[in-house]
Amino acid sequence: MREQQPTTNKGLAFIKKNGFTIVMVAFFALMIFSPDSKAWVLRQLMATGLFNAKIEEKATTEAKTYDFTYANEQGERLSTASLRGKVVFINFWASWCPPCRAEFPSIEKLYQQYKNNPDVVFIMINQDDEAAAGKQYLDKEHFTFPMHRIDGPIANELYTGTLPTTIVLDKQGKIRLKHEGFADYSASKFMKQLDGLVQE
Repeated sequence: MREQQPTTNKGLAFIKKNGFTIVMVAFFALMIFSPDSKAWVLRQLMATGLFNAKIEEKATTEAKTYDFTYANEQGERLSTASLRGKVVFINFWASWCPPCRAEFPSIEKLYQQYKNNPDVVFIMINQDDEAAAGKQYLDKEHFTFPMHRIDGPIANELYTGTLPTTIVLDKQGKIRLKHEGFADYSASKFMKQLDGLVQE
């Protein structure tokens, strides 16, 4: 009578035979259920330079302004109409959004570069159902840029619901960049373009 092989040997044989498949299933499961893992992968893609943001050199002659109201963390109601003469960086985001998480380190770096510049304003519009979730995420990750919430209607030309969406307005309030999806905003080329808008 032949001895039965131990179960552990069968398990090892199965792993050896199907190792790649097991690794790929685990990888995709991690991507599905872990926003941080997705964000990490997207950051690696950003590092290739293929996702750099670009500001348009000139606004079109038909360009309009699309002002909206928003609230800061203290609940104060503000309007983009009051920001003429300043370059405005607007980002729509949510704490559960992996592409938002992926681009946040680059936005934090950009913010640190310009936070003391009176001619540049950051409006970071949180789209979580509960503002506390967005604030908790920023605090946990030690991001220092301000958090805002929409406080009124907003034109589709600015935001259609895609996260993340980033807008850069020039000093006349006209759109010079609209980007849906993640991007690297810490690249020196982008900062030079932003400097160019400040100098206009």
